[in-house]
Amino acid sequence: MEFKIQRIPEHKVAGFHMVGPWERTVHQGFEQLALWVKTHNITGTEWLAIYYDNPDEVPAEKLRCDTVLRVPDDFVVPETSEGVIVTRIEGGEYAVARARIDDNDFASPWLQFFGSLMADDRYQMTGKPCFEHYLNDGSESGVWEIDMYIPVANKR
Repeated sequence: MEFKIQRIPEHKVAGFHMVGPWERTVHQGFEQLALWVKTHNITGTEWLAIYYDNPDEVPAEKLRCDTVLRVPDDFVVPETSEGVIVTRIEGGEYAVARARIDDNDFASPWLQFFGSLMADDRYQMTGKPCFEHYLNDGSESGVWEIDMYIPVANKR
């Protein structure tokens, strides 16, 4: 899979922290996020899922992710926003790849991306959280376009 290296600034995000199998929790988290955004008229520029764990090392019931919206630095969580967290995506160098998701198969592009990055002789993964940026709402069509971000460092 082709990827590029991009330096990104730190981003403030707000949304929901989820624990459990990603096949269930990511969908549930985005449903909560959509309801919160609609209820409180929240405006944000990017919808993101942040992944903290390696599913080959962490049991499914303990996998952590955040379903979040990028918000301005001066954003304040509205009252009656139960369960909403505010956190940051760390700035730095990321390998970035674009993928088209069909039939909710988010795992295959990620596995392909990780494989490409592990085979690369220039960059290595840092172990920090990965994230995906949703470029469209595929909930109706079942087709998603995403950018996947993996934090990297030079091997040299």
